[in-house]
Amino acid sequence: MPNPTAAMLVIGDEILSGRTRDSNLNHLAGRLTEVGIDLVEARVVSDKTEAIVGAVNDLRAKVDHVFTSGGIGPTHDDITADCIAESFGVGIDVRDDARELLEAHYARSGSEVTEARLRMARIPDGATLIENPVSVAPGFTIGNVHVMAGVPNVFEAMVASVLPTLTGGTPLLSQSLRVLRGEGDIAGPLRALSEEYSDLSFGSYPFQKDGAYGSNIVVRGTDSERLSEAMVKLTDLFGA
Repeated sequence: MPNPTAAMLVIGDEILSGRTRDSNLNHLAGRLTEVGIDLVEARVVSDKTEAIVGAVNDLRAKVDHVFTSGGIGPTHDDITADCIAESFGVGIDVRDDARELLEAHYARSGSEVTEARLRMARIPDGATLIENPVSVAPGFTIGNVHVMAGVPNVFEAMVASVLPTLTGGTPLLSQSLRVLRGEGDIAGPLRALSEEYSDLSFGSYPFQKDGAYGSNIVVRGTDSERLSEAMVKLTDLFGA
């Protein structure tokens, strides 16, 4: 059986403007690889309703899981939860279980649960909460869409909460060989080897370090024996 598939939707004008560097995609890709869920697409969209709704509906129809980051905070421009509700055609309101989490959290810190903070308890109808052990305000899952915060340490905690609830496949393995040859020199033999091992994925990435130029060849696959066999032939072709 093929591995389940996933897509990530990064939401936020601050990402598109370059003010904020996104690290969540890198983290998610690594964690999904570990559990055998193939990340096949990633998009970044602005804080606009039509952009978010359109991307969510397109992606959730194509893959098994959609992960979103950003736009579920307390400010006026945090519109992701509303957009997800619109995507699924359901209502949204402050939910008792989410409210209770926030009230307990702010009571412990001696802070008031303001109207703005209560925005983080607005959950689409039918969704289940995603635990947030960092700052309490929950994410949520509805259908095959997992909606999480954009702050990296909170996003990572939510990913850790969600992944045990998902069915994965065969983890993707990888090995690499660094050679002091340019991509033009290795292209022909590498193509022939990739055709011989069509069940594996071969990638070549140029590098420069300390005045040396070369290529980093990465081989990926789910069968460890085939991967090791291919690496032996790769080493025979180009040397270590």
